[in-house]
Amino acid sequence: MSGHSKWSTIKRKKGAIDAKRGQIFTRLIKEITVAARSGGGDPEGNSRLRAAINTAKTENMPKENIARAIKKGTGEIAGEVYEEILYEGYGPGGVAVLVDCMTDNRNRTVADIRHYFAKSGGNLGEFGCVSWMFEKKGLIQVDKSLITEEKLMDMALEAGAEDVVEEETEYQVLTAPEDFDTVRTALEEAGLTFLEASITRIPKNTVEVTDEKNARSLMKLLENLEDHDDVQNVNANFDIDDELMEQIS
Repeated sequence: MSGHSKWSTIKRKKGAIDAKRGQIFTRLIKEITVAARSGGGDPEGNSRLRAAINTAKTENMPKENIARAIKKGTGEIAGEVYEEILYEGYGPGGVAVLVDCMTDNRNRTVADIRHYFAKSGGNLGEFGCVSWMFEKKGLIQVDKSLITEEKLMDMALEAGAEDVVEEETEYQVLTAPEDFDTVRTALEEAGLTFLEASITRIPKNTVEVTDEKNARSLMKLLENLEDHDDVQNVNANFDIDDELMEQIS
C-alpha cells in the first residue's frame, strides 16, 4: 500500500495548490460516458455509472454536465467515442506502472505515453508485463480525524469491507470491487466524507526506490502521466523513504 498511499497524498497536496478543475471534469465526463455506454444509463442497474456519478457529485460537477455525459454514452445525443486502453511499463528503478486511458485517438495517446516513459529512463512494455503485480480493489480513504480506527473497522467490516489499513494521516478501507458500492454507501449514510473513493489497482508488493535521481524521475513521470488529457488513472508499485520523499517533494 505504501507507494499508492504516498502518491495519493502527494496528489492531494498538489491538488490543493493547483487543481485543474476543467481537467478533473473532463476525466469524470469520460468515465460517465463510457460507463453509460457499456452498462446503460440507469445508475440503479449500473454500479460503475453510479460510482462515477457519486465521484462527480463529490467534485461538485453540475447536474446538467452529468446528465449530458450519460446521454452521450447512451447515444441520445452525439459525442466522441472513447476507447479504454491499459498501458503497462517500467519506470525509473524498475518500478511497475499502470496507466488507464480513455482516448478517441489511440495513435496519439500511445505516442505520448511512450515518450513520457522514455524521457524518464523507463520503457513502455507489452500488455500483461506488469498488471499481474497488481490486484483490483475498492479503496476508500478516510481522514483519521473523523473517526477512530476501531469504530471505522466495525462499520466497514459489517458493510462487507475486507480490511482497514492505518496510514500516517488516513485510514484505507479495502473492498472487493463488487462490494465497493455497498461499503461506500454504508459509510456515507453513517455521515463520513472521503478523501478518495474509487476502484483502483493495489500493488501486491513494492519496489524500494533509494536513489534520489530515480525518485525524482519517477515523480516527474507520474506527474506527466497524470496531467495527460487521455489518462484516467495511474498506479505504481514504488516505495520511497519518507525523508527522501520530503526532499524531492
